[in-house]
Amino acid sequence: MFLENKVNNKEGKGWIELIAGSMFSGKTEELIRRMRRAEYAGQNVEIFKPTTDIRYHEENVVSHDRREIRSTPVESSNNILLLTGDTEVIGIDEAQFFDDGLVNVCNTLATQGKRVIVAGLDMDFKGKPFGPMPALMAIAEYITKVHAICMRCGNLAHYSYRKNKSDELVLLGEVNEYEPLCRKCYTAANK
Repeated sequence: MFLENKVNNKEGKGWIELIAGSMFSGKTEELIRRMRRAEYAGQNVEIFKPTTDIRYHEENVVSHDRREIRSTPVESSNNILLLTGDTEVIGIDEAQFFDDGLVNVCNTLATQGKRVIVAGLDMDFKGKPFGPMPALMAIAEYITKVHAICMRCGNLAHYSYRKNKSDELVLLGEVNEYEPLCRKCYTAANK
């Protein structure tokens, strides 16, 4: 009986997928693609984003190329646990803007047998690890690193260079505020 319960139990069958990269690298687009595939497969899905991300839409997750998917904005990572219920696949966008509790939330969901897909910036505009992303990289079973194209030389870019002089860590923006740069161009721009 004990073995039979273990076999039929979903616990332990979940995992965490992390999509990381710079601005304009296609992180959200990839998250949306994976969530749509899960929907097509008939799985129960839910996607979350921080309430602070209102660049394109107050509720939907929207990529820079304007692809979108319905989402639930939440104030903190703990709210995600409260809202997942029987959801099989959980998507989380802009993970870098969440509190450090997101790591425990993702671990808990994966342990409950859920597939957790997280997308976020791996580095801030200063080139430093951003929010809970480094810890999520350590615990994720699967990591996809996506790259943009350097706006100055055309090489692969993995830095998000801030064009203005603001020192605020969180500054929502788009092409007017940020540009993706390769290591060489990012270093030159910061001199």
